Amino acid sequence: MKIDTTLYTGRPEGERLPRELACYDLLDRLEIPYTRIDHETAATIAHCQEVEGYLGVPICKNLFLCNRQKTDFYLLVMAGEKPFHTKDLTKQIGTSRLSFAPPEQLEEFLGVSPGSASVLGLMNDKAHRVKLVLDASALALERFGCHPCINTSSLALSMADLRGKLLPALGVEPLLVELPDEG
Repeated sequence: MKIDTTLYTGRPEGERLPRELACYDLLDRLEIPYTRIDHETAATIAHCQEVEGYLGVPICKNLFLCNRQKTDFYLLVMAGEKPFHTKDLTKQIGTSRLSFAPPEQLEEFLGVSPGSASVLGLMNDKAHRVKLVLDASALALERFGCHPCINTSSLALSMADLRGKLLPALGVEPLLVELPDEG
């Protein structure tokens, strides 16, 4: 994967998609500092692991899930290397039969395409259709990486800014879970 190893501390110059620029607008408005790195498409956690070394923080896994009826939607944020098993989550959030939500709902609710999901996409969920679920493995991180609604850049943010500034500004109260490290 080709990675521009330059670390940037502000919004990019030049042409960018509106969904990405909206992320920088939000972070700047909330005075949340971030470090940014640009790279080729990193749509999976395996691709993101390459980026982690340059960005200097672990990139979290962001899974967009729904119940069988497609009436409840969840964005699960957890450590990238941690395995995910639906049975471990369903017990803790009181739902059953979770699966990956369709790409159409990801685009409709979070304004992102598959491989670009992140907590920053919650800014597009004005109706609060998506419940944020934070695993203890992500909460334990001082700083973490995520995409700015596009998977050709990654940002490093502090968990304190996420919990203390970003989520309150978006009106999001996360569900906290503790998923096991092994299946």
